[in-house]
Amino acid sequence: MGIPSWAWITWAVVAIGSFAVLETIAIVNGRSPDTLSENIRRWIGIEPPSKARLIGIPAFLAVLLGFTAWFVPHILLNWP
Repeated sequence: MGIPSWAWITWAVVAIGSFAVLETIAIVNGRSPDTLSENIRRWIGIEPPSKARLIGIPAFLAVLLGFTAWFVPHILLNWP
């Protein structure tokens, strides 16, 4: 028995919905760093500037590009 489509749809709705709720709260309260973008910049050492960016930025790019390089052919070409 496989995972039914409704389970994946429910997961996606919960994930997107929770992001929307957290991001809306962060934008409305105006505090920094509360948004996801602000936190990612902090995690990879961009804001405030730190030596962590020497590893953080390349690592972020590698993960983002690697995921994209896999995900696009996976969806469009049915690639594993």
